[in-house]
Amino acid sequence: MAANDWQMVFSTGQAYQAYIIKDLLKDHEIEAVVIDKQDSFYVTVGEIEVYVEAENVIKAKHLIKKADF
Repeated sequence: MAANDWQMVFSTGQAYQAYIIKDLLKDHEIEAVVIDKQDSFYVTVGEIEVYVEAENVIKAKHLIKKADF
């Protein structure tokens, strides 16, 4: 699976939100990965992003919106 097969569906500054989204997607059988792009010294700089496979983007975004994130 190539890296370009994954697309970002959610971005936040709060790690707990990213992991809630990951668990939500997992509950709906969508594989998701969390990539932490925050600076290790200044945790307020950067984002934490959730990625899914390209074929799951629409379903994932719908679930995220429905969960009110």
